[in-house]
Amino acid sequence: MAEPLKNHFGPDIFERLADQLRKKHRRFPRDRFVAACSNGYDELELLPRARHIAACLHEHLPGEYPEAIELLVSTLGPPLEKTENNGMAPFFYLPHVLFVREFGLNHFEESMQAQYELTQRFSAEFSIRPFLEQHTKATLKRLKAWTTDSSVHVRRLVSEGTRPRLPWAGRLRAFQKDPSPVLPLLDKLIDDPEIYVRRSVANHLNDISKDHPELACEIASRWNKKANEKRRWVVQHGLRSLVKQGFPAAFTVLGYAPADSLTVTELTVESEPPRIGESAVIRIHLQNESNQTVAAIVDFGIDYRKANGGSQPKVFKLKNCELEPGEELTLSKTVSFRQMTTRTHYPGHHRVFVLVNGTEVADREFKLRPPAK
Repeated sequence: MAEPLKNHFGPDIFERLADQLRKKHRRFPRDRFVAACSNGYDELELLPRARHIAACLHEHLPGEYPEAIELLVSTLGPPLEKTENNGMAPFFYLPHVLFVREFGLNHFEESMQAQYELTQRFSAEFSIRPFLEQHTKATLKRLKAWTTDSSVHVRRLVSEGTRPRLPWAGRLRAFQKDPSPVLPLLDKLIDDPEIYVRRSVANHLNDISKDHPELACEIASRWNKKANEKRRWVVQHGLRSLVKQGFPAAFTVLGYAPADSLTVTELTVESEPPRIGESAVIRIHLQNESNQTVAAIVDFGIDYRKANGGSQPKVFKLKNCELEPGEELTLSKTVSFRQMTTRTHYPGHHRVFVLVNGTEVADREFKLRPPAK
């Protein structure tokens, strides 16, 4: 079992922070701060621990917020040199970020300067969101200036912090309803030299696609015109959810025409009928019956039987390919029917179906048997 994340965020975090603050401000009440942080700390999980430290900072840092955040920022170490594989070390600054989020909303300039520094050492994508909600125009104006910043971490914050569906963070409901205020920022970042930023832009487009699929395809189509390889990757990655759903416009943007020319000549479920707890091989044989080369995204799905007798579809990625005129192609995938924490298998009739460029072109039923005794 993996070790709980909170074990990497022990009392040494606030003790180290206390020592740093004491070095910068000799009258900082180190012992009282440590005692306050220690109170009830062991029972808390990771994020509540960081919030607890932030609250203790608010209680023990000197002066009003502008003076307090200036002191806190003065303790920061050097910016991150890498964009990946930094481990848990940057989480040391999670209380700093939450301090800005919880107590800095009424001090825009000081807080934005603090987040500019913090995002280069950890991330300010969580703390920036309340500012986008309460100081929308001013925050967007600042983020626009940051799109050309020399720091890759600052540029990534522009895209990541404005994502409407950022994981582990509250949704930005206004941008989820209307993404248009953020689109000029993404336009400036689509060709960023760093994949770290471009990946965030792609994930942002994927977020938009979940609420506005047509708009996401319009954006992607505009980006895809005369696009180089790096930009095409952003477009493809950004439309991945729509491709998986079989949304036709997404395939058009990516250059995949309707796949009427491809015929599924064989669809088998080997080891049929499989049992719960076993695996089965799905085998698909395709043929291009046209006189033109056909580009295809081939996926397959299974309608899994539910406890109430209904079904729930699940789509699996299979292959992106090109078939020359008359060419045939056999694809296969092993599917496990073991019981999982994410899916419970039930015996009975199931359906496997083939998707080519988002369109269902073939299907067949098979029976899943109870587990062997």
